[in-house]
Amino acid sequence: MSTERRILLAIALMIIVAIAPSLIWPPKKPAVGRLGGLADSTARRDSTAHAILPTPSTGQPPNRRTAQPLDTGRIVWVTSPLYRLGFSTRGGRLVSAELLNYQSFASGDSARPVQLVPSGDAFLRHRLIVPSGDTVSLDDWDFQLSPDAPGLVVSAGQGAQSLHLEAERGGSRVTLEYRFAPDQYRFEVRGNVTGLSSGGAVLLLGLSNGLRSAEKDSLDDYRHYAVVTKASKAERTDFSKLRPDQRVLLDGPFEWVGVKSKYFFTAALALEEGQQTFGGAIAVGGPRSGRAASRASVSITMPVAPAGGFRYQVYAGPLDYRQLSRLGHDLDDANPYGGIFRPIIQPVSVFVVNILLWMHERLSLAYGWVLILFGVIVRLLLWPLNQKAMESGIRMQAVAPLLKETQDRYKNDPERLQREMMRIYKENKVNPFGGCLPMLLPMPVLLALFFVFANTIAFRGVPFLWLPDLSRADPFRIIPVMMGLSMFALSKIGQIGVPPNPQSKMMLYFMPVFMTVLFLNFASGLNLYYASQNLFSIPQQYLIAKRRLREAPVAGGGARAPTPVKT
Repeated sequence: MSTERRILLAIALMIIVAIAPSLIWPPKKPAVGRLGGLADSTARRDSTAHAILPTPSTGQPPNRRTAQPLDTGRIVWVTSPLYRLGFSTRGGRLVSAELLNYQSFASGDSARPVQLVPSGDAFLRHRLIVPSGDTVSLDDWDFQLSPDAPGLVVSAGQGAQSLHLEAERGGSRVTLEYRFAPDQYRFEVRGNVTGLSSGGAVLLLGLSNGLRSAEKDSLDDYRHYAVVTKASKAERTDFSKLRPDQRVLLDGPFEWVGVKSKYFFTAALALEEGQQTFGGAIAVGGPRSGRAASRASVSITMPVAPAGGFRYQVYAGPLDYRQLSRLGHDLDDANPYGGIFRPIIQPVSVFVVNILLWMHERLSLAYGWVLILFGVIVRLLLWPLNQKAMESGIRMQAVAPLLKETQDRYKNDPERLQREMMRIYKENKVNPFGGCLPMLLPMPVLLALFFVFANTIAFRGVPFLWLPDLSRADPFRIIPVMMGLSMFALSKIGQIGVPPNPQSKMMLYFMPVFMTVLFLNFASGLNLYYASQNLFSIPQQYLIAKRRLREAPVAGGGARAPTPVKT
């Protein structure tokens, strides 16, 4: 079962628990394309390029089963406070991308920085589809650095720095210029082609063949691998949906196209926000081991100006909401998740993440304490509503005998039964569903936190007490057991003074055990938040239970028997 399905199952079960009292004593209710065509002549040229996209025999990047060792030529290094990028003079490709502020947890990496480019692979492969239909690949062109230098250092406080590469062959000339800023994971690419009949040509940009996993649990990481595109909104195509060697055409035009893992992201994007530079994209499924899909080659089409020029930007860095939002282009939506609940889950997730980050930074608290405090605050905010819900439960218990008597009396007259029950609710100020809403209000936050811990890089590798990583499961299973025990205690106290019922007794024991098993492999931070909420709710539940014992008999004695209505 996938993580998202387990999440949805967990939420469904918690909702059942929240509304169980109403299910156990049920009152009688009253009867009651993707973008298709292209917009302009430039886009139509891109559409034509779709028809002539190279097949594996005419330039498609070879899959990993037949790939030859990559000839990198000389590697020129670009270093900034954020990254260390390696560009090959053979084709001008990006063959290494280390993120210096993020540690790799992959087996054998020994605390090295995260590396985005898989071994023996390369990003940013440039090919030209000329008007005749031929494809010219720059992969085997030898570029020269101009001016020649061992590398480029982009220091903090400096302006943009450029890496300039030139190559000539048979009277044709290609230049590539990469422009870097010291404080961004984004850089600009400027290219120019002469002598290759560039008028009307289309650039085919090989964005990547997947990312190198930097996580301890690589299989979990692979489940998040996807192609993400933005036309009017961000759309995701998971690698797992691409069969080996299956070609999938993604119709544009697009403002940006990217490839994501669980925590990292590479993308080609337009220079100007709202500009749909890329005509379309093609994804080809790569080989896989078992069900894990870790490879898919992604290529993008874009027009080349009549003079032979082309320009675009590249992002290669963390899938960090705040960093991406500063870049515009709606890049902060580069990780669309939540399925059918996306319109609700993503805004709530963003809101919750911003609160957690603010608490961490302003209060100087470890993220573990932030989660505990956040759980307590949520329960404090809901305290008045929970109080009303529990009081409604007391009144419901008080009129239960009258409801039972009424149901028995008018069981053969549904319309009369409905009127009598509504009168009893009104006279005794009982809302049969009054206890449900307060129980359901925390659910959007809890559901959002499922996705927050599955996708937010801020919690990646963050330890707390004995927990090595709040974004991963507790290796000792202590926190999920505490969550289950707190859930049992909360339910047990909640049944004090409630008439015994076989179904409620079954749920008392079954649900905490089932939820504990379900939560065993969820993020320990999520379990920590949920357990702290449960523990903080126990005193309120206990006070209400004691009040129920004191007041239920009085309320029951004061409840008025239904008065027959003449018909």
